[in-house]
Amino acid sequence: MFRPLELFIGLRYTRAKRRNQFISFISAVSITCIAISVTALITVLSVMNGFDSELRSRILGAISHATVAGLPGENVHDWQKAVQVAEANKHVRGAAPYVEAQAMLLGRRSSGAVVRGIEPDQEPKVSDIDKHMVEGALGSLEPKSWNIVLGKELALQLGVNVGDTVTMVVPEFRGTPMGTVPRTRAFKVSGIFELGMQEFDAGLAMVNMADAERINDLDGPNGIRLKLDDLFNARPVARELADALGQTYRVETWMDSHANFFSAISMEKKVMFIILSLIILVAVINLISMLMMLVTDKQADIAILRTLGSTPLSIMGTFMVQGVLVGFVGIGAGVGLGSLLSWRLPAIVKWIEHTFGVTFLSPDVYYISEVPSQLQASDVGWVTLITFAFSLLATLYPAWRASRTQPAQALRYE
Repeated sequence: MFRPLELFIGLRYTRAKRRNQFISFISAVSITCIAISVTALITVLSVMNGFDSELRSRILGAISHATVAGLPGENVHDWQKAVQVAEANKHVRGAAPYVEAQAMLLGRRSSGAVVRGIEPDQEPKVSDIDKHMVEGALGSLEPKSWNIVLGKELALQLGVNVGDTVTMVVPEFRGTPMGTVPRTRAFKVSGIFELGMQEFDAGLAMVNMADAERINDLDGPNGIRLKLDDLFNARPVARELADALGQTYRVETWMDSHANFFSAISMEKKVMFIILSLIILVAVINLISMLMMLVTDKQADIAILRTLGSTPLSIMGTFMVQGVLVGFVGIGAGVGLGSLLSWRLPAIVKWIEHTFGVTFLSPDVYYISEVPSQLQASDVGWVTLITFAFSLLATLYPAWRASRTQPAQALRYE
């Protein structure tokens, strides 16, 4: 005989019979609801992963993974040696010096900005700004050229374009016959970039590092920007570099400067996971209803099994088999459909926009104009585990009710 007996009877109850077609219909509805819930949860988490990855890449494309700087109020004098020490670390993929200061820019209009002095041949090692140039090139920032590259929004605020001139005013004062005045210098706009982040497009300008040192009266860079092989290794690498460089340097990471922003994204993802898990809980309620009706329908069968020697635990296992099977099939269908939808979602969104002439994320309003999606195995695993746990718990009460059936009472009217 087929063993174990509980599995044999439980599988047999799943087949459609003329007398329990309604229960089979409820089973199909339960499978469908679980599949749809799992699909929705996997897809939403994948889209949130996509936006998180997109924002992370755009932000880290401008601020670098880690920064080596001098003590407060001091510059990095022997920056060449610091670069050599940093690049000797196996996790560092690139290092580049920089000068950074606040300044007022005057064009047709005025605007404050962060002016960053860079070495254009070394900057691509640590940032992606050269890949986001709308006009001009980052290589135009040669020493003593007094050229400047602006963010797109900043250029619009100043009312300037490539070839125009802007005046930079820095908070460094010098004495003149007319009194103390701030340092000023005219720069020619040689390029415009667009990272897609308001923080940088509207507030960042770039000049050659030597020019930035002259206008700010510095004798060296403010620090060294680093790019790592794994951005999540930033803090361990920072500790290693701090030990290697000594106490005259301090090392900061992207986790220190933008920790609140990425913590908010992570918290939002967790909250969405909890909220969408409630959809799975609603779908599981159908499973409870189906099992309760099945227990009521099979009262006589349960009584006969009990008189033949089946234990309450065996009866309980029999009905748990069907509930777990419904959950397993629903989870399998949901994971397959959700993974496929997450994988092809950007293409599907583009097709809908092209076919129906709609735009979900307008480039004029949103900096991320396409719906990103990034499927992660960990999310699929957690969704599968949570749904299976809900399905298993949903079978306990109906199966317990079945195990409490008294044979004499169940067969009294048969």
